[in-house]
Amino acid sequence: MDAYIPLIVIIPLLGFLINGIFGARLSRTVVGIIGNVAVLVPFILTLLLFSRLMNDATPIHYDWWQWINLNEIKLNIGFLVDRLSIWMMMIVTGVGFLIHVYSAGYMKDDPGYARYFAYLNLFIFFMLLLVMGSSYLVMFFGWEGVGLCSYLLIGYWFKNLKFGHAARKAFIMNRIGDLGFLLGLFLIWQHSGSLEFDKVFSSLSRMSPELATAIGLLLFVGATGKSAQIPLFTWLPDAMAGPTPVSALIHAATMVTAGIYMIVRSNVIFMQSETVAQVILVVALITSLIAALIAVQQNDIKKVLAYSTVSQLGLMFVALGVGAYSTAIFHLTTHAFFKALLFLGSGSVIHAMSGEQDIRQMGGLKKKLPATHMTFLIGTLAIIGFPLMAGFFSKDEILAASFGFSPIVWLMGLIISILTAIYMLRMFFLTFYGDFRGTKDQEAHLHESPPSMTIPLWILAILSLFGGLLNVPHLFHGSSFLAGWLQPVLGDGAHEMTLTPTTEWTLMGLTTLVILGILYWMYNQYAIKKKVASHEEPTGWRTIPAKKFYFDELYDNTVVTPTVFASKIADNYTEKGLINRIAEGIGSAIKGLADTLRRTQDGNLEMYLLGMVAGVILLLLYGYIF
Repeated sequence: MDAYIPLIVIIPLLGFLINGIFGARLSRTVVGIIGNVAVLVPFILTLLLFSRLMNDATPIHYDWWQWINLNEIKLNIGFLVDRLSIWMMMIVTGVGFLIHVYSAGYMKDDPGYARYFAYLNLFIFFMLLLVMGSSYLVMFFGWEGVGLCSYLLIGYWFKNLKFGHAARKAFIMNRIGDLGFLLGLFLIWQHSGSLEFDKVFSSLSRMSPELATAIGLLLFVGATGKSAQIPLFTWLPDAMAGPTPVSALIHAATMVTAGIYMIVRSNVIFMQSETVAQVILVVALITSLIAALIAVQQNDIKKVLAYSTVSQLGLMFVALGVGAYSTAIFHLTTHAFFKALLFLGSGSVIHAMSGEQDIRQMGGLKKKLPATHMTFLIGTLAIIGFPLMAGFFSKDEILAASFGFSPIVWLMGLIISILTAIYMLRMFFLTFYGDFRGTKDQEAHLHESPPSMTIPLWILAILSLFGGLLNVPHLFHGSSFLAGWLQPVLGDGAHEMTLTPTTEWTLMGLTTLVILGILYWMYNQYAIKKKVASHEEPTGWRTIPAKKFYFDELYDNTVVTPTVFASKIADNYTEKGLINRIAEGIGSAIKGLADTLRRTQDGNLEMYLLGMVAGVILLLLYGYIF
């Protein structure tokens, strides 16, 4: 079975090559089949490996080839399939396959159909490379690759200048984070002389706390870029410029969780530095709170979900900050289910609304889109933590771990959960309840999406309903499945909650009552009273979150504008005023010399003989003098 491991990575790459090179000559049906099979087959192979690891937790090391062997520098390309990587592989290929199926219907009329599936397959290839790599080197290849694919997919409709700017913004902000990641890898190499996980982690006993802190902070900088944490989070909402299935795949279920995976994989490093854990916790809380406040004031259905993603990623980092690594992976898993469902559901709504994304122009879609309404309801209840839904269990674990760490952290987590319920229920009720507020043409066009789009919605809805049962034993003060599953990877140093059953049930009950109260209040406001969102610009304190806390303006004024100004100065004075003039001066001097020499070549033999005599005389004088 080990021999099939490279196929999991190679098959999506083949899908990219076939559709990328020959897609224009193939029918849309064939392109869609190739794109979907290129993800389905790796998913099946991943399930086979998962069944093997269920019985035997021994990691599978597969050395593919030796890339560099130069004196002391030895770099290998290989894969590590253990209980952490296999879990991520199932999410990437499983959720990825559902999104590929959905895309076949959503993008059926797009002229770049083959190019779109080629990009999706390439992304799956790089994402699998990231999670399967046996070293930081292979992880970094995948890390950079998903950044490239993000750029290509966000700017998929590249003829739209605004979309192109969004893609460029995502690419640049990710590169800033990647620089920190790369510097961290340099320190790791300098200390251990290797980038292989086994060798790096085994050498950590000789690592000083200061070095662990430096490496941890640099790796976290990389995570803030990929996983959209302050200050490198503003690219993610703008990334909604890409097709909606792209938002579901890259910016909800897979790429943005790369930072979470990288920290959990590097848990041995992060456990050695309390400073890094505190930095992660503070950044995560601020990011999650600010993103939730912004989401409350958004009216674009995809922007609400985008800021929700930033906020939920912040909660995962909160879990990492308090040392609850398995809890972070648990919420990563449930979030992949319900957020992919919500993004695809929003795509179904946008598809029915002829491209309209403003929830103030919607309303009353419940009867017109029954399947989308029901699945979107399940996703909404899951993310707000409605009892027995997937998000209920994973959020409860984060809040419980936070309370065990600090009641203040728990309180902030509760506030973030309340805000999550407010903006999600507001969006849901404005979209599906009340009276239709769009145009008559839009109302006449309203229709449910085809089965290729609704079937993935129902599968993700089922996962959002029952995905939380993975850790149900924990509610009865037993060991959770994921904690036991990841124990061979995390070891005994990971955080274990020490709350009494009474405390845990009390916290859970309090959170549940608050969520149910908000649900009743929002239903009364938007479904019964049919409250309509105002079309006017927000006033007072609402202006600040509505303007996204002015982060974009801050970056424009402190980074973008000065950089553009300095570039213009360099262009006008350094490039054109100095470098160009030097180059032109050298060219003019050579041309003048050539013109002078050209005049000596006039065909006059007497002048040539005179020149030869003069040259001989000069040579004799030179020999006599020197």
